[in-house]
Amino acid sequence: MTKEMVVSDQDILLVVDIQNDFCPGGALSVPRGDEVVPLVNRLAERFKHVVLTQDWHPPGHLSFVSSHPGKKPYETVQVAYGPQILWPDHCVQGTPGAEFQKDLRITHAELVLRKGYHREIDSYSAFYENDRKTSTGLGGYLRERGFKRVFLAGLAFDFCVRYSAEDATREGFDVVVVEDACRGIDVDGSVAETGRTFAALGISRASCDAVR
Repeated sequence: MTKEMVVSDQDILLVVDIQNDFCPGGALSVPRGDEVVPLVNRLAERFKHVVLTQDWHPPGHLSFVSSHPGKKPYETVQVAYGPQILWPDHCVQGTPGAEFQKDLRITHAELVLRKGYHREIDSYSAFYENDRKTSTGLGGYLRERGFKRVFLAGLAFDFCVRYSAEDATREGFDVVVVEDACRGIDVDGSVAETGRTFAALGISRASCDAVR
């Protein structure tokens, strides 16, 4: 875990998918996902610049288990771009489950980036859809605004936070994952795998208290 890190104007906080469906009682609940909300609220106060991401699926999305009769949630199938985990239907556009968790208070966020709206491609990363080709445009946005370092917090640690962190690194940014402001789903050891991947890529991991 990294020691104290001082936030500058070239840093941005990326708050990932803190939405009702990923919190307890939601369609794809991340265990104790709501616990990150007060931490992320406090963390965001230390950043001048914040981006929020929002999972935003159309009905009948390819990643939904309901789109694959006979399959069960969390099974993996092969689609055009490779393996795809089948999720319970979640974060459907315009539904209460897709809304930000009610206690999230980040009024100074400068961008809300919606992802996962292409019906035939899932999207974990805030930078690229899961085909690894379709860009969201976030990398260009951050570069054009002069940001150098991306801090990440939110849900889920081992999917959308993980892939966003990996892609931010590949896009040339320094990356810090604020680990206690994340929670994981842990599908088939995915939390441990995320830790190994971060170490291999040199992605820093910090606590909320270390970010000042």
